[in-house]
Amino acid sequence: MCSIYTHGYLKTIKTGLLALGISVLSVTMFAQKSSKIPLPSQLEQAYPRIYITQSEKKDLQKTIKKEAWAQEVLKGIHDRIDHYVEQHKTDPEWMVSRLQMYWKTKSTNVYVNGINYSHADGEAPVPTVRFVGSRDYTTPYGTPKLEDIKPYMDDPRGLWLPNRTKEGNPFEWAEISKTGRVIYSINERIIELGRDAAFTYWLEHDPAYAQFAYDIFHTYMEGMSYRSEPIDVLNGHIQTLVGFTNFQVIHENVLIDIAELYDFLHPYIEANHAKHIAMYDTTIKRWIDQIIKNGVPQNNWNLHQAKIILKAAMVLQDNKNYDDNKGREYYIDYILNVTSTRQWSLNKFMDYGYDKSNGVWAECPGYSLGVTKDLTHFMEDFNNTFDHNILPYMPVMETAVKMLPQYVFPNGQTVAFGDSNYAALSTDAFDDMIRIAQKTGDQEMEEDFTGLYKLFSKNSKDGKVRQSKANISSFFASKPLELNPKFKKANLADYVTQTFYAPNVSWHVQRMGTGKDGMMVSLNGSLGNHMHANGINMELYGKGFVQGGDPGKGASYLQPIYLEYYSQFPAHNTVMVDGVSSYTEMLSYHAFELKGEYPKSEQKTGYYKDITYSDVYFLEPETQSDQTRLVSIVKTGETTGYYIDVFRSKKQRGGDKFHDYFYHNLGQTMRIMDTTGNPLPLQPSDEMGFAGGHLYALDYMWDKQSKKTAADYQAEWKIDMPEGEDDVFMNLWMKGTEGREVFSIKSPPNKAFKGNSGLPYEVDKAPYLTLAARQHGPAWEQPFVSVYEPFTSAQGKSIKRVSSFEDENGNSEFVGLHITHKSGREDVVFSSANHKNVKYKDIETDATYTLLGTETNDDWVLFIGNGKQVKANRYTISSTEYGNVVLKQEQGKLMLHNEVPIDISFNNNITTFEEGSLRVINVN
Repeated sequence: MCSIYTHGYLKTIKTGLLALGISVLSVTMFAQKSSKIPLPSQLEQAYPRIYITQSEKKDLQKTIKKEAWAQEVLKGIHDRIDHYVEQHKTDPEWMVSRLQMYWKTKSTNVYVNGINYSHADGEAPVPTVRFVGSRDYTTPYGTPKLEDIKPYMDDPRGLWLPNRTKEGNPFEWAEISKTGRVIYSINERIIELGRDAAFTYWLEHDPAYAQFAYDIFHTYMEGMSYRSEPIDVLNGHIQTLVGFTNFQVIHENVLIDIAELYDFLHPYIEANHAKHIAMYDTTIKRWIDQIIKNGVPQNNWNLHQAKIILKAAMVLQDNKNYDDNKGREYYIDYILNVTSTRQWSLNKFMDYGYDKSNGVWAECPGYSLGVTKDLTHFMEDFNNTFDHNILPYMPVMETAVKMLPQYVFPNGQTVAFGDSNYAALSTDAFDDMIRIAQKTGDQEMEEDFTGLYKLFSKNSKDGKVRQSKANISSFFASKPLELNPKFKKANLADYVTQTFYAPNVSWHVQRMGTGKDGMMVSLNGSLGNHMHANGINMELYGKGFVQGGDPGKGASYLQPIYLEYYSQFPAHNTVMVDGVSSYTEMLSYHAFELKGEYPKSEQKTGYYKDITYSDVYFLEPETQSDQTRLVSIVKTGETTGYYIDVFRSKKQRGGDKFHDYFYHNLGQTMRIMDTTGNPLPLQPSDEMGFAGGHLYALDYMWDKQSKKTAADYQAEWKIDMPEGEDDVFMNLWMKGTEGREVFSIKSPPNKAFKGNSGLPYEVDKAPYLTLAARQHGPAWEQPFVSVYEPFTSAQGKSIKRVSSFEDENGNSEFVGLHITHKSGREDVVFSSANHKNVKYKDIETDATYTLLGTETNDDWVLFIGNGKQVKANRYTISSTEYGNVVLKQEQGKLMLHNEVPIDISFNNNITTFEEGSLRVINVN
C-alpha cells in the first residue's frame, strides 16, 4: 500500500506547532482537552506541493549532484521510463492504447454481481475507464507485460491474458469476472510510468516527458469523468464498498498516483491545457467523495481511505475556488476531524481501535502491525508536508509503537493468529518516529526509537541505513535514515514482558528467554477484526521455530477453503464440540476471560522467572459449552523446559457427543506411540468428517487413522534438518482416559510462513501433520492433559517419564501429573477445576494450579496459582483470598513472592507476610 511520502529533509526545519504560533506545552495541554486536530496555518499555493515545492527544486538538484544514492534513484527512474518516452515521440498511441478502457463501448455505468463484475452500459462521448474483474483477486490469469497487451482491448470475449495454470502460460480470452485485479494492475502500472515522467519533466524540463505523462493522464481522467458509481445488482453489502475502479475503496491507490502525476505536471497543464483543469478537479473531488461515502470505518479501512484522500486533496485548490466550497482544506479537515457513517475522524478511529493502556490495536497481529505502521507514516507525512506535527493530538501512538515487540516470538517472528503471517517485526514504525523526533527536535523520543530500530533492524549500523529504491519518494521522506551514533541499541527486556494480556483482542502471551532455547506460548480467542472461529487457540514455540503455528488464511478470505477450513476450529490448536463448533469469523466478538496468570501482565521485576501460567475461560457459543484452558511454562535449565496444557470442555446443558482436541505441528514426519515408544496400531477411520452434520472443515483433512485407548500415549513431530544441522522435535505426552480416541491426520498446508523461515521443506505445500484426541462424552472430568517438550537431536529429551495420579480425596474435577527428568528433578503438578481441597501423599492444595519441583540437591520450588490453602514440604501457606504464591528454597535460603497477604506455618510457628515481590524471608 502506498504511503504519502513528503519532502521534510529539504525544508527548513520548523515544526507545525511553531507555524501555528503555539508552544509545545500549550499544544500538549490543548491535545489533552480537545480531540480536534488543528489544520496547518499556511498551505502552499503553487505546484508542485505534495513532495516538494518549486522553491526547493535547486536543493534537490544539488542533492542529486552530490549524493550517490540520489543519482542511483534518478538513474533507476530513467531506466524504467526512457524507452517508453522515446517510443512515444513516434508512436503516441502505443502506451495510451494499453490502458484498460471501454474503448469501443464507452460505457458509463458499471454493474457488479456481488463480488464479481457483471456488465457495463451507457455511452460517453469518449472512452471510459474499465472496472476491475472481481473483489477476489485469486485468479488463474497473470498480468501481462505491457508489450503483450492488445491495443485498445475492448472485446466481448473479455481480456487476452496468460493462463498461469497451463503449461507454457498460453494467452487466451478470459471472462472479465475471472480476472481478479488484472485490469487495475495494468492501469496502475501505466499511471505510475506517467507519474515518473511528470516528475522527470519537472526536474529536467524535457517536454517529451511532459507529453508522455499528459497523454496518459488526460485519456484516463477524461474517461473517469464520465464514469458513475458501480451498481450491485444484488443490492447487497458490496454496494457500500465499491469505488470507481475497485470493489473496495481502500484499493483506490491509483488515485494517489494520479494526484502525484497531476502535482508535478500541473504547471505544464496550466500553460498548455488549462481548459481541462476544472474537469480534472471535479473528477478528483467526485472520486474522493466516493471514497468517503463507502467503506468500513471501524478497522484499517478508515486509515487506508484517509491516506488516499489526503494525497488527492493536496492537489486541489483552496475551498474558496470551488462553488461548493469543498477544496483542499475541506477534505483535510474531513479526514482529521469529521465523522460520517463510513469515514470516521482520526481520533474517533483511534479511540475505537486502540487499548490506551497497552497500545494494542483491535485486529489480528498482521493487521494491527499494519495499522500502527500506517498511522506513523501518516503522522510523518503530514508533518513533512505541512510542517505540522500532529503527534501531540494522537498520544496513544508512542505507546502503540513501543508495544510492538510484545508480538515477537523468541526467534524474532511475530505471532500470527487470525489473518496473519509469521514474519520479522518491521522497523518502519520506529523509522517514522525517529524522523518525527529529528524534525521536531525531541531527542528523548529519538533516543527511544533509535534504540528500538537498532534492536530489530538487521541493517542498523550507525549512520545511513536502508538502500533507497528507484522511486520518486526516495528523494523525499524515504531518503536514507540517519541514525544518531550516540544512541545505543535498546534492551529487549525493556519492551517485552514475561506475560502480556490484551483484552481488546483476547490475546495472552507467556514467554521466557530469547533465541533457540527461549519458550513462548500465545493464546487467543476471537475478538476484533480479521479473527478466526478458533475457540481458545494456542501457538507454541520450540527450539527456534513456532512449531505449533497458526495456519494463516490459506487463500483469499473470499475463497471456500478459507471460509470452510482455514478460519474454522479444526485448523487451529483448540477444542471443538460435537463436530459443530463455529461462529462468525472476520469481525468476531467471542473473547475468553482471563481467570488467572503469573506473573501479572507487563510486570518486569519482582517475580519468579522459571514458571508462568495462564488460566482462561471461553463460552463456545454454537453448543453453549464451557471451556477452560490452563497453560504453563516450566523452565528446568538453560536449554530445557516444558509446557503443560490442561483443556476442559463440556456442554452447559449436557448431551455431549464428543469433544475434539486438535494440535498441529511443523515437521515432515509425525509418530503416535504408547509411553514406551511403540507405535499405536492406528486403523483408517472416516469418523471425523462432514457426514453426520459436522463442519465442512473436517472433509478438507485426509489420511485419517485412529485408535480407541484409555492408556497414556505420546506423539512426536520431527523437523528433519539438512545434513550437519540438529533435527528439531516436539514431543507431546497425553494422559489417557476412558472414552478417548486418538487420531493421526493430514491437514491442509500451513500458509502463514513466508519464505519457509529457515525450515527445510516447503511448509506451504506440505500437509500440516495433526494429532486429534476425541473424548466421547464431556471432557471436563476427563480433560485433555498434555505435556509438550521441544528438543533437538543433539540434546535429546530432558523429560524421562510422565505419569498421572488421582486425588486421594476423590475430587473428580482434578488431574495430577508426576514428571521425572533425566537430571533427577521431580515435578508434581496439580490442576483443579474447583477449589476443593485435594491431596497426594504429603501435599494438599485448593489451588487451580500447583507445582512442586524438587532438585537432586534438595533445592525446591512451590508454585501456587490461584489458591488459598496449600501444604507441602512441611510448610503450610494460607490466605483469606485466592492468589498466586511462590515459595522457593535455594542453597539454604528461603524466597517468597506473594501477590496476596499470607500466613506461613512451619514447625508449629506462624509468620505473616504482607503482599510482596520476590525476596529472601525467614520463618521461625
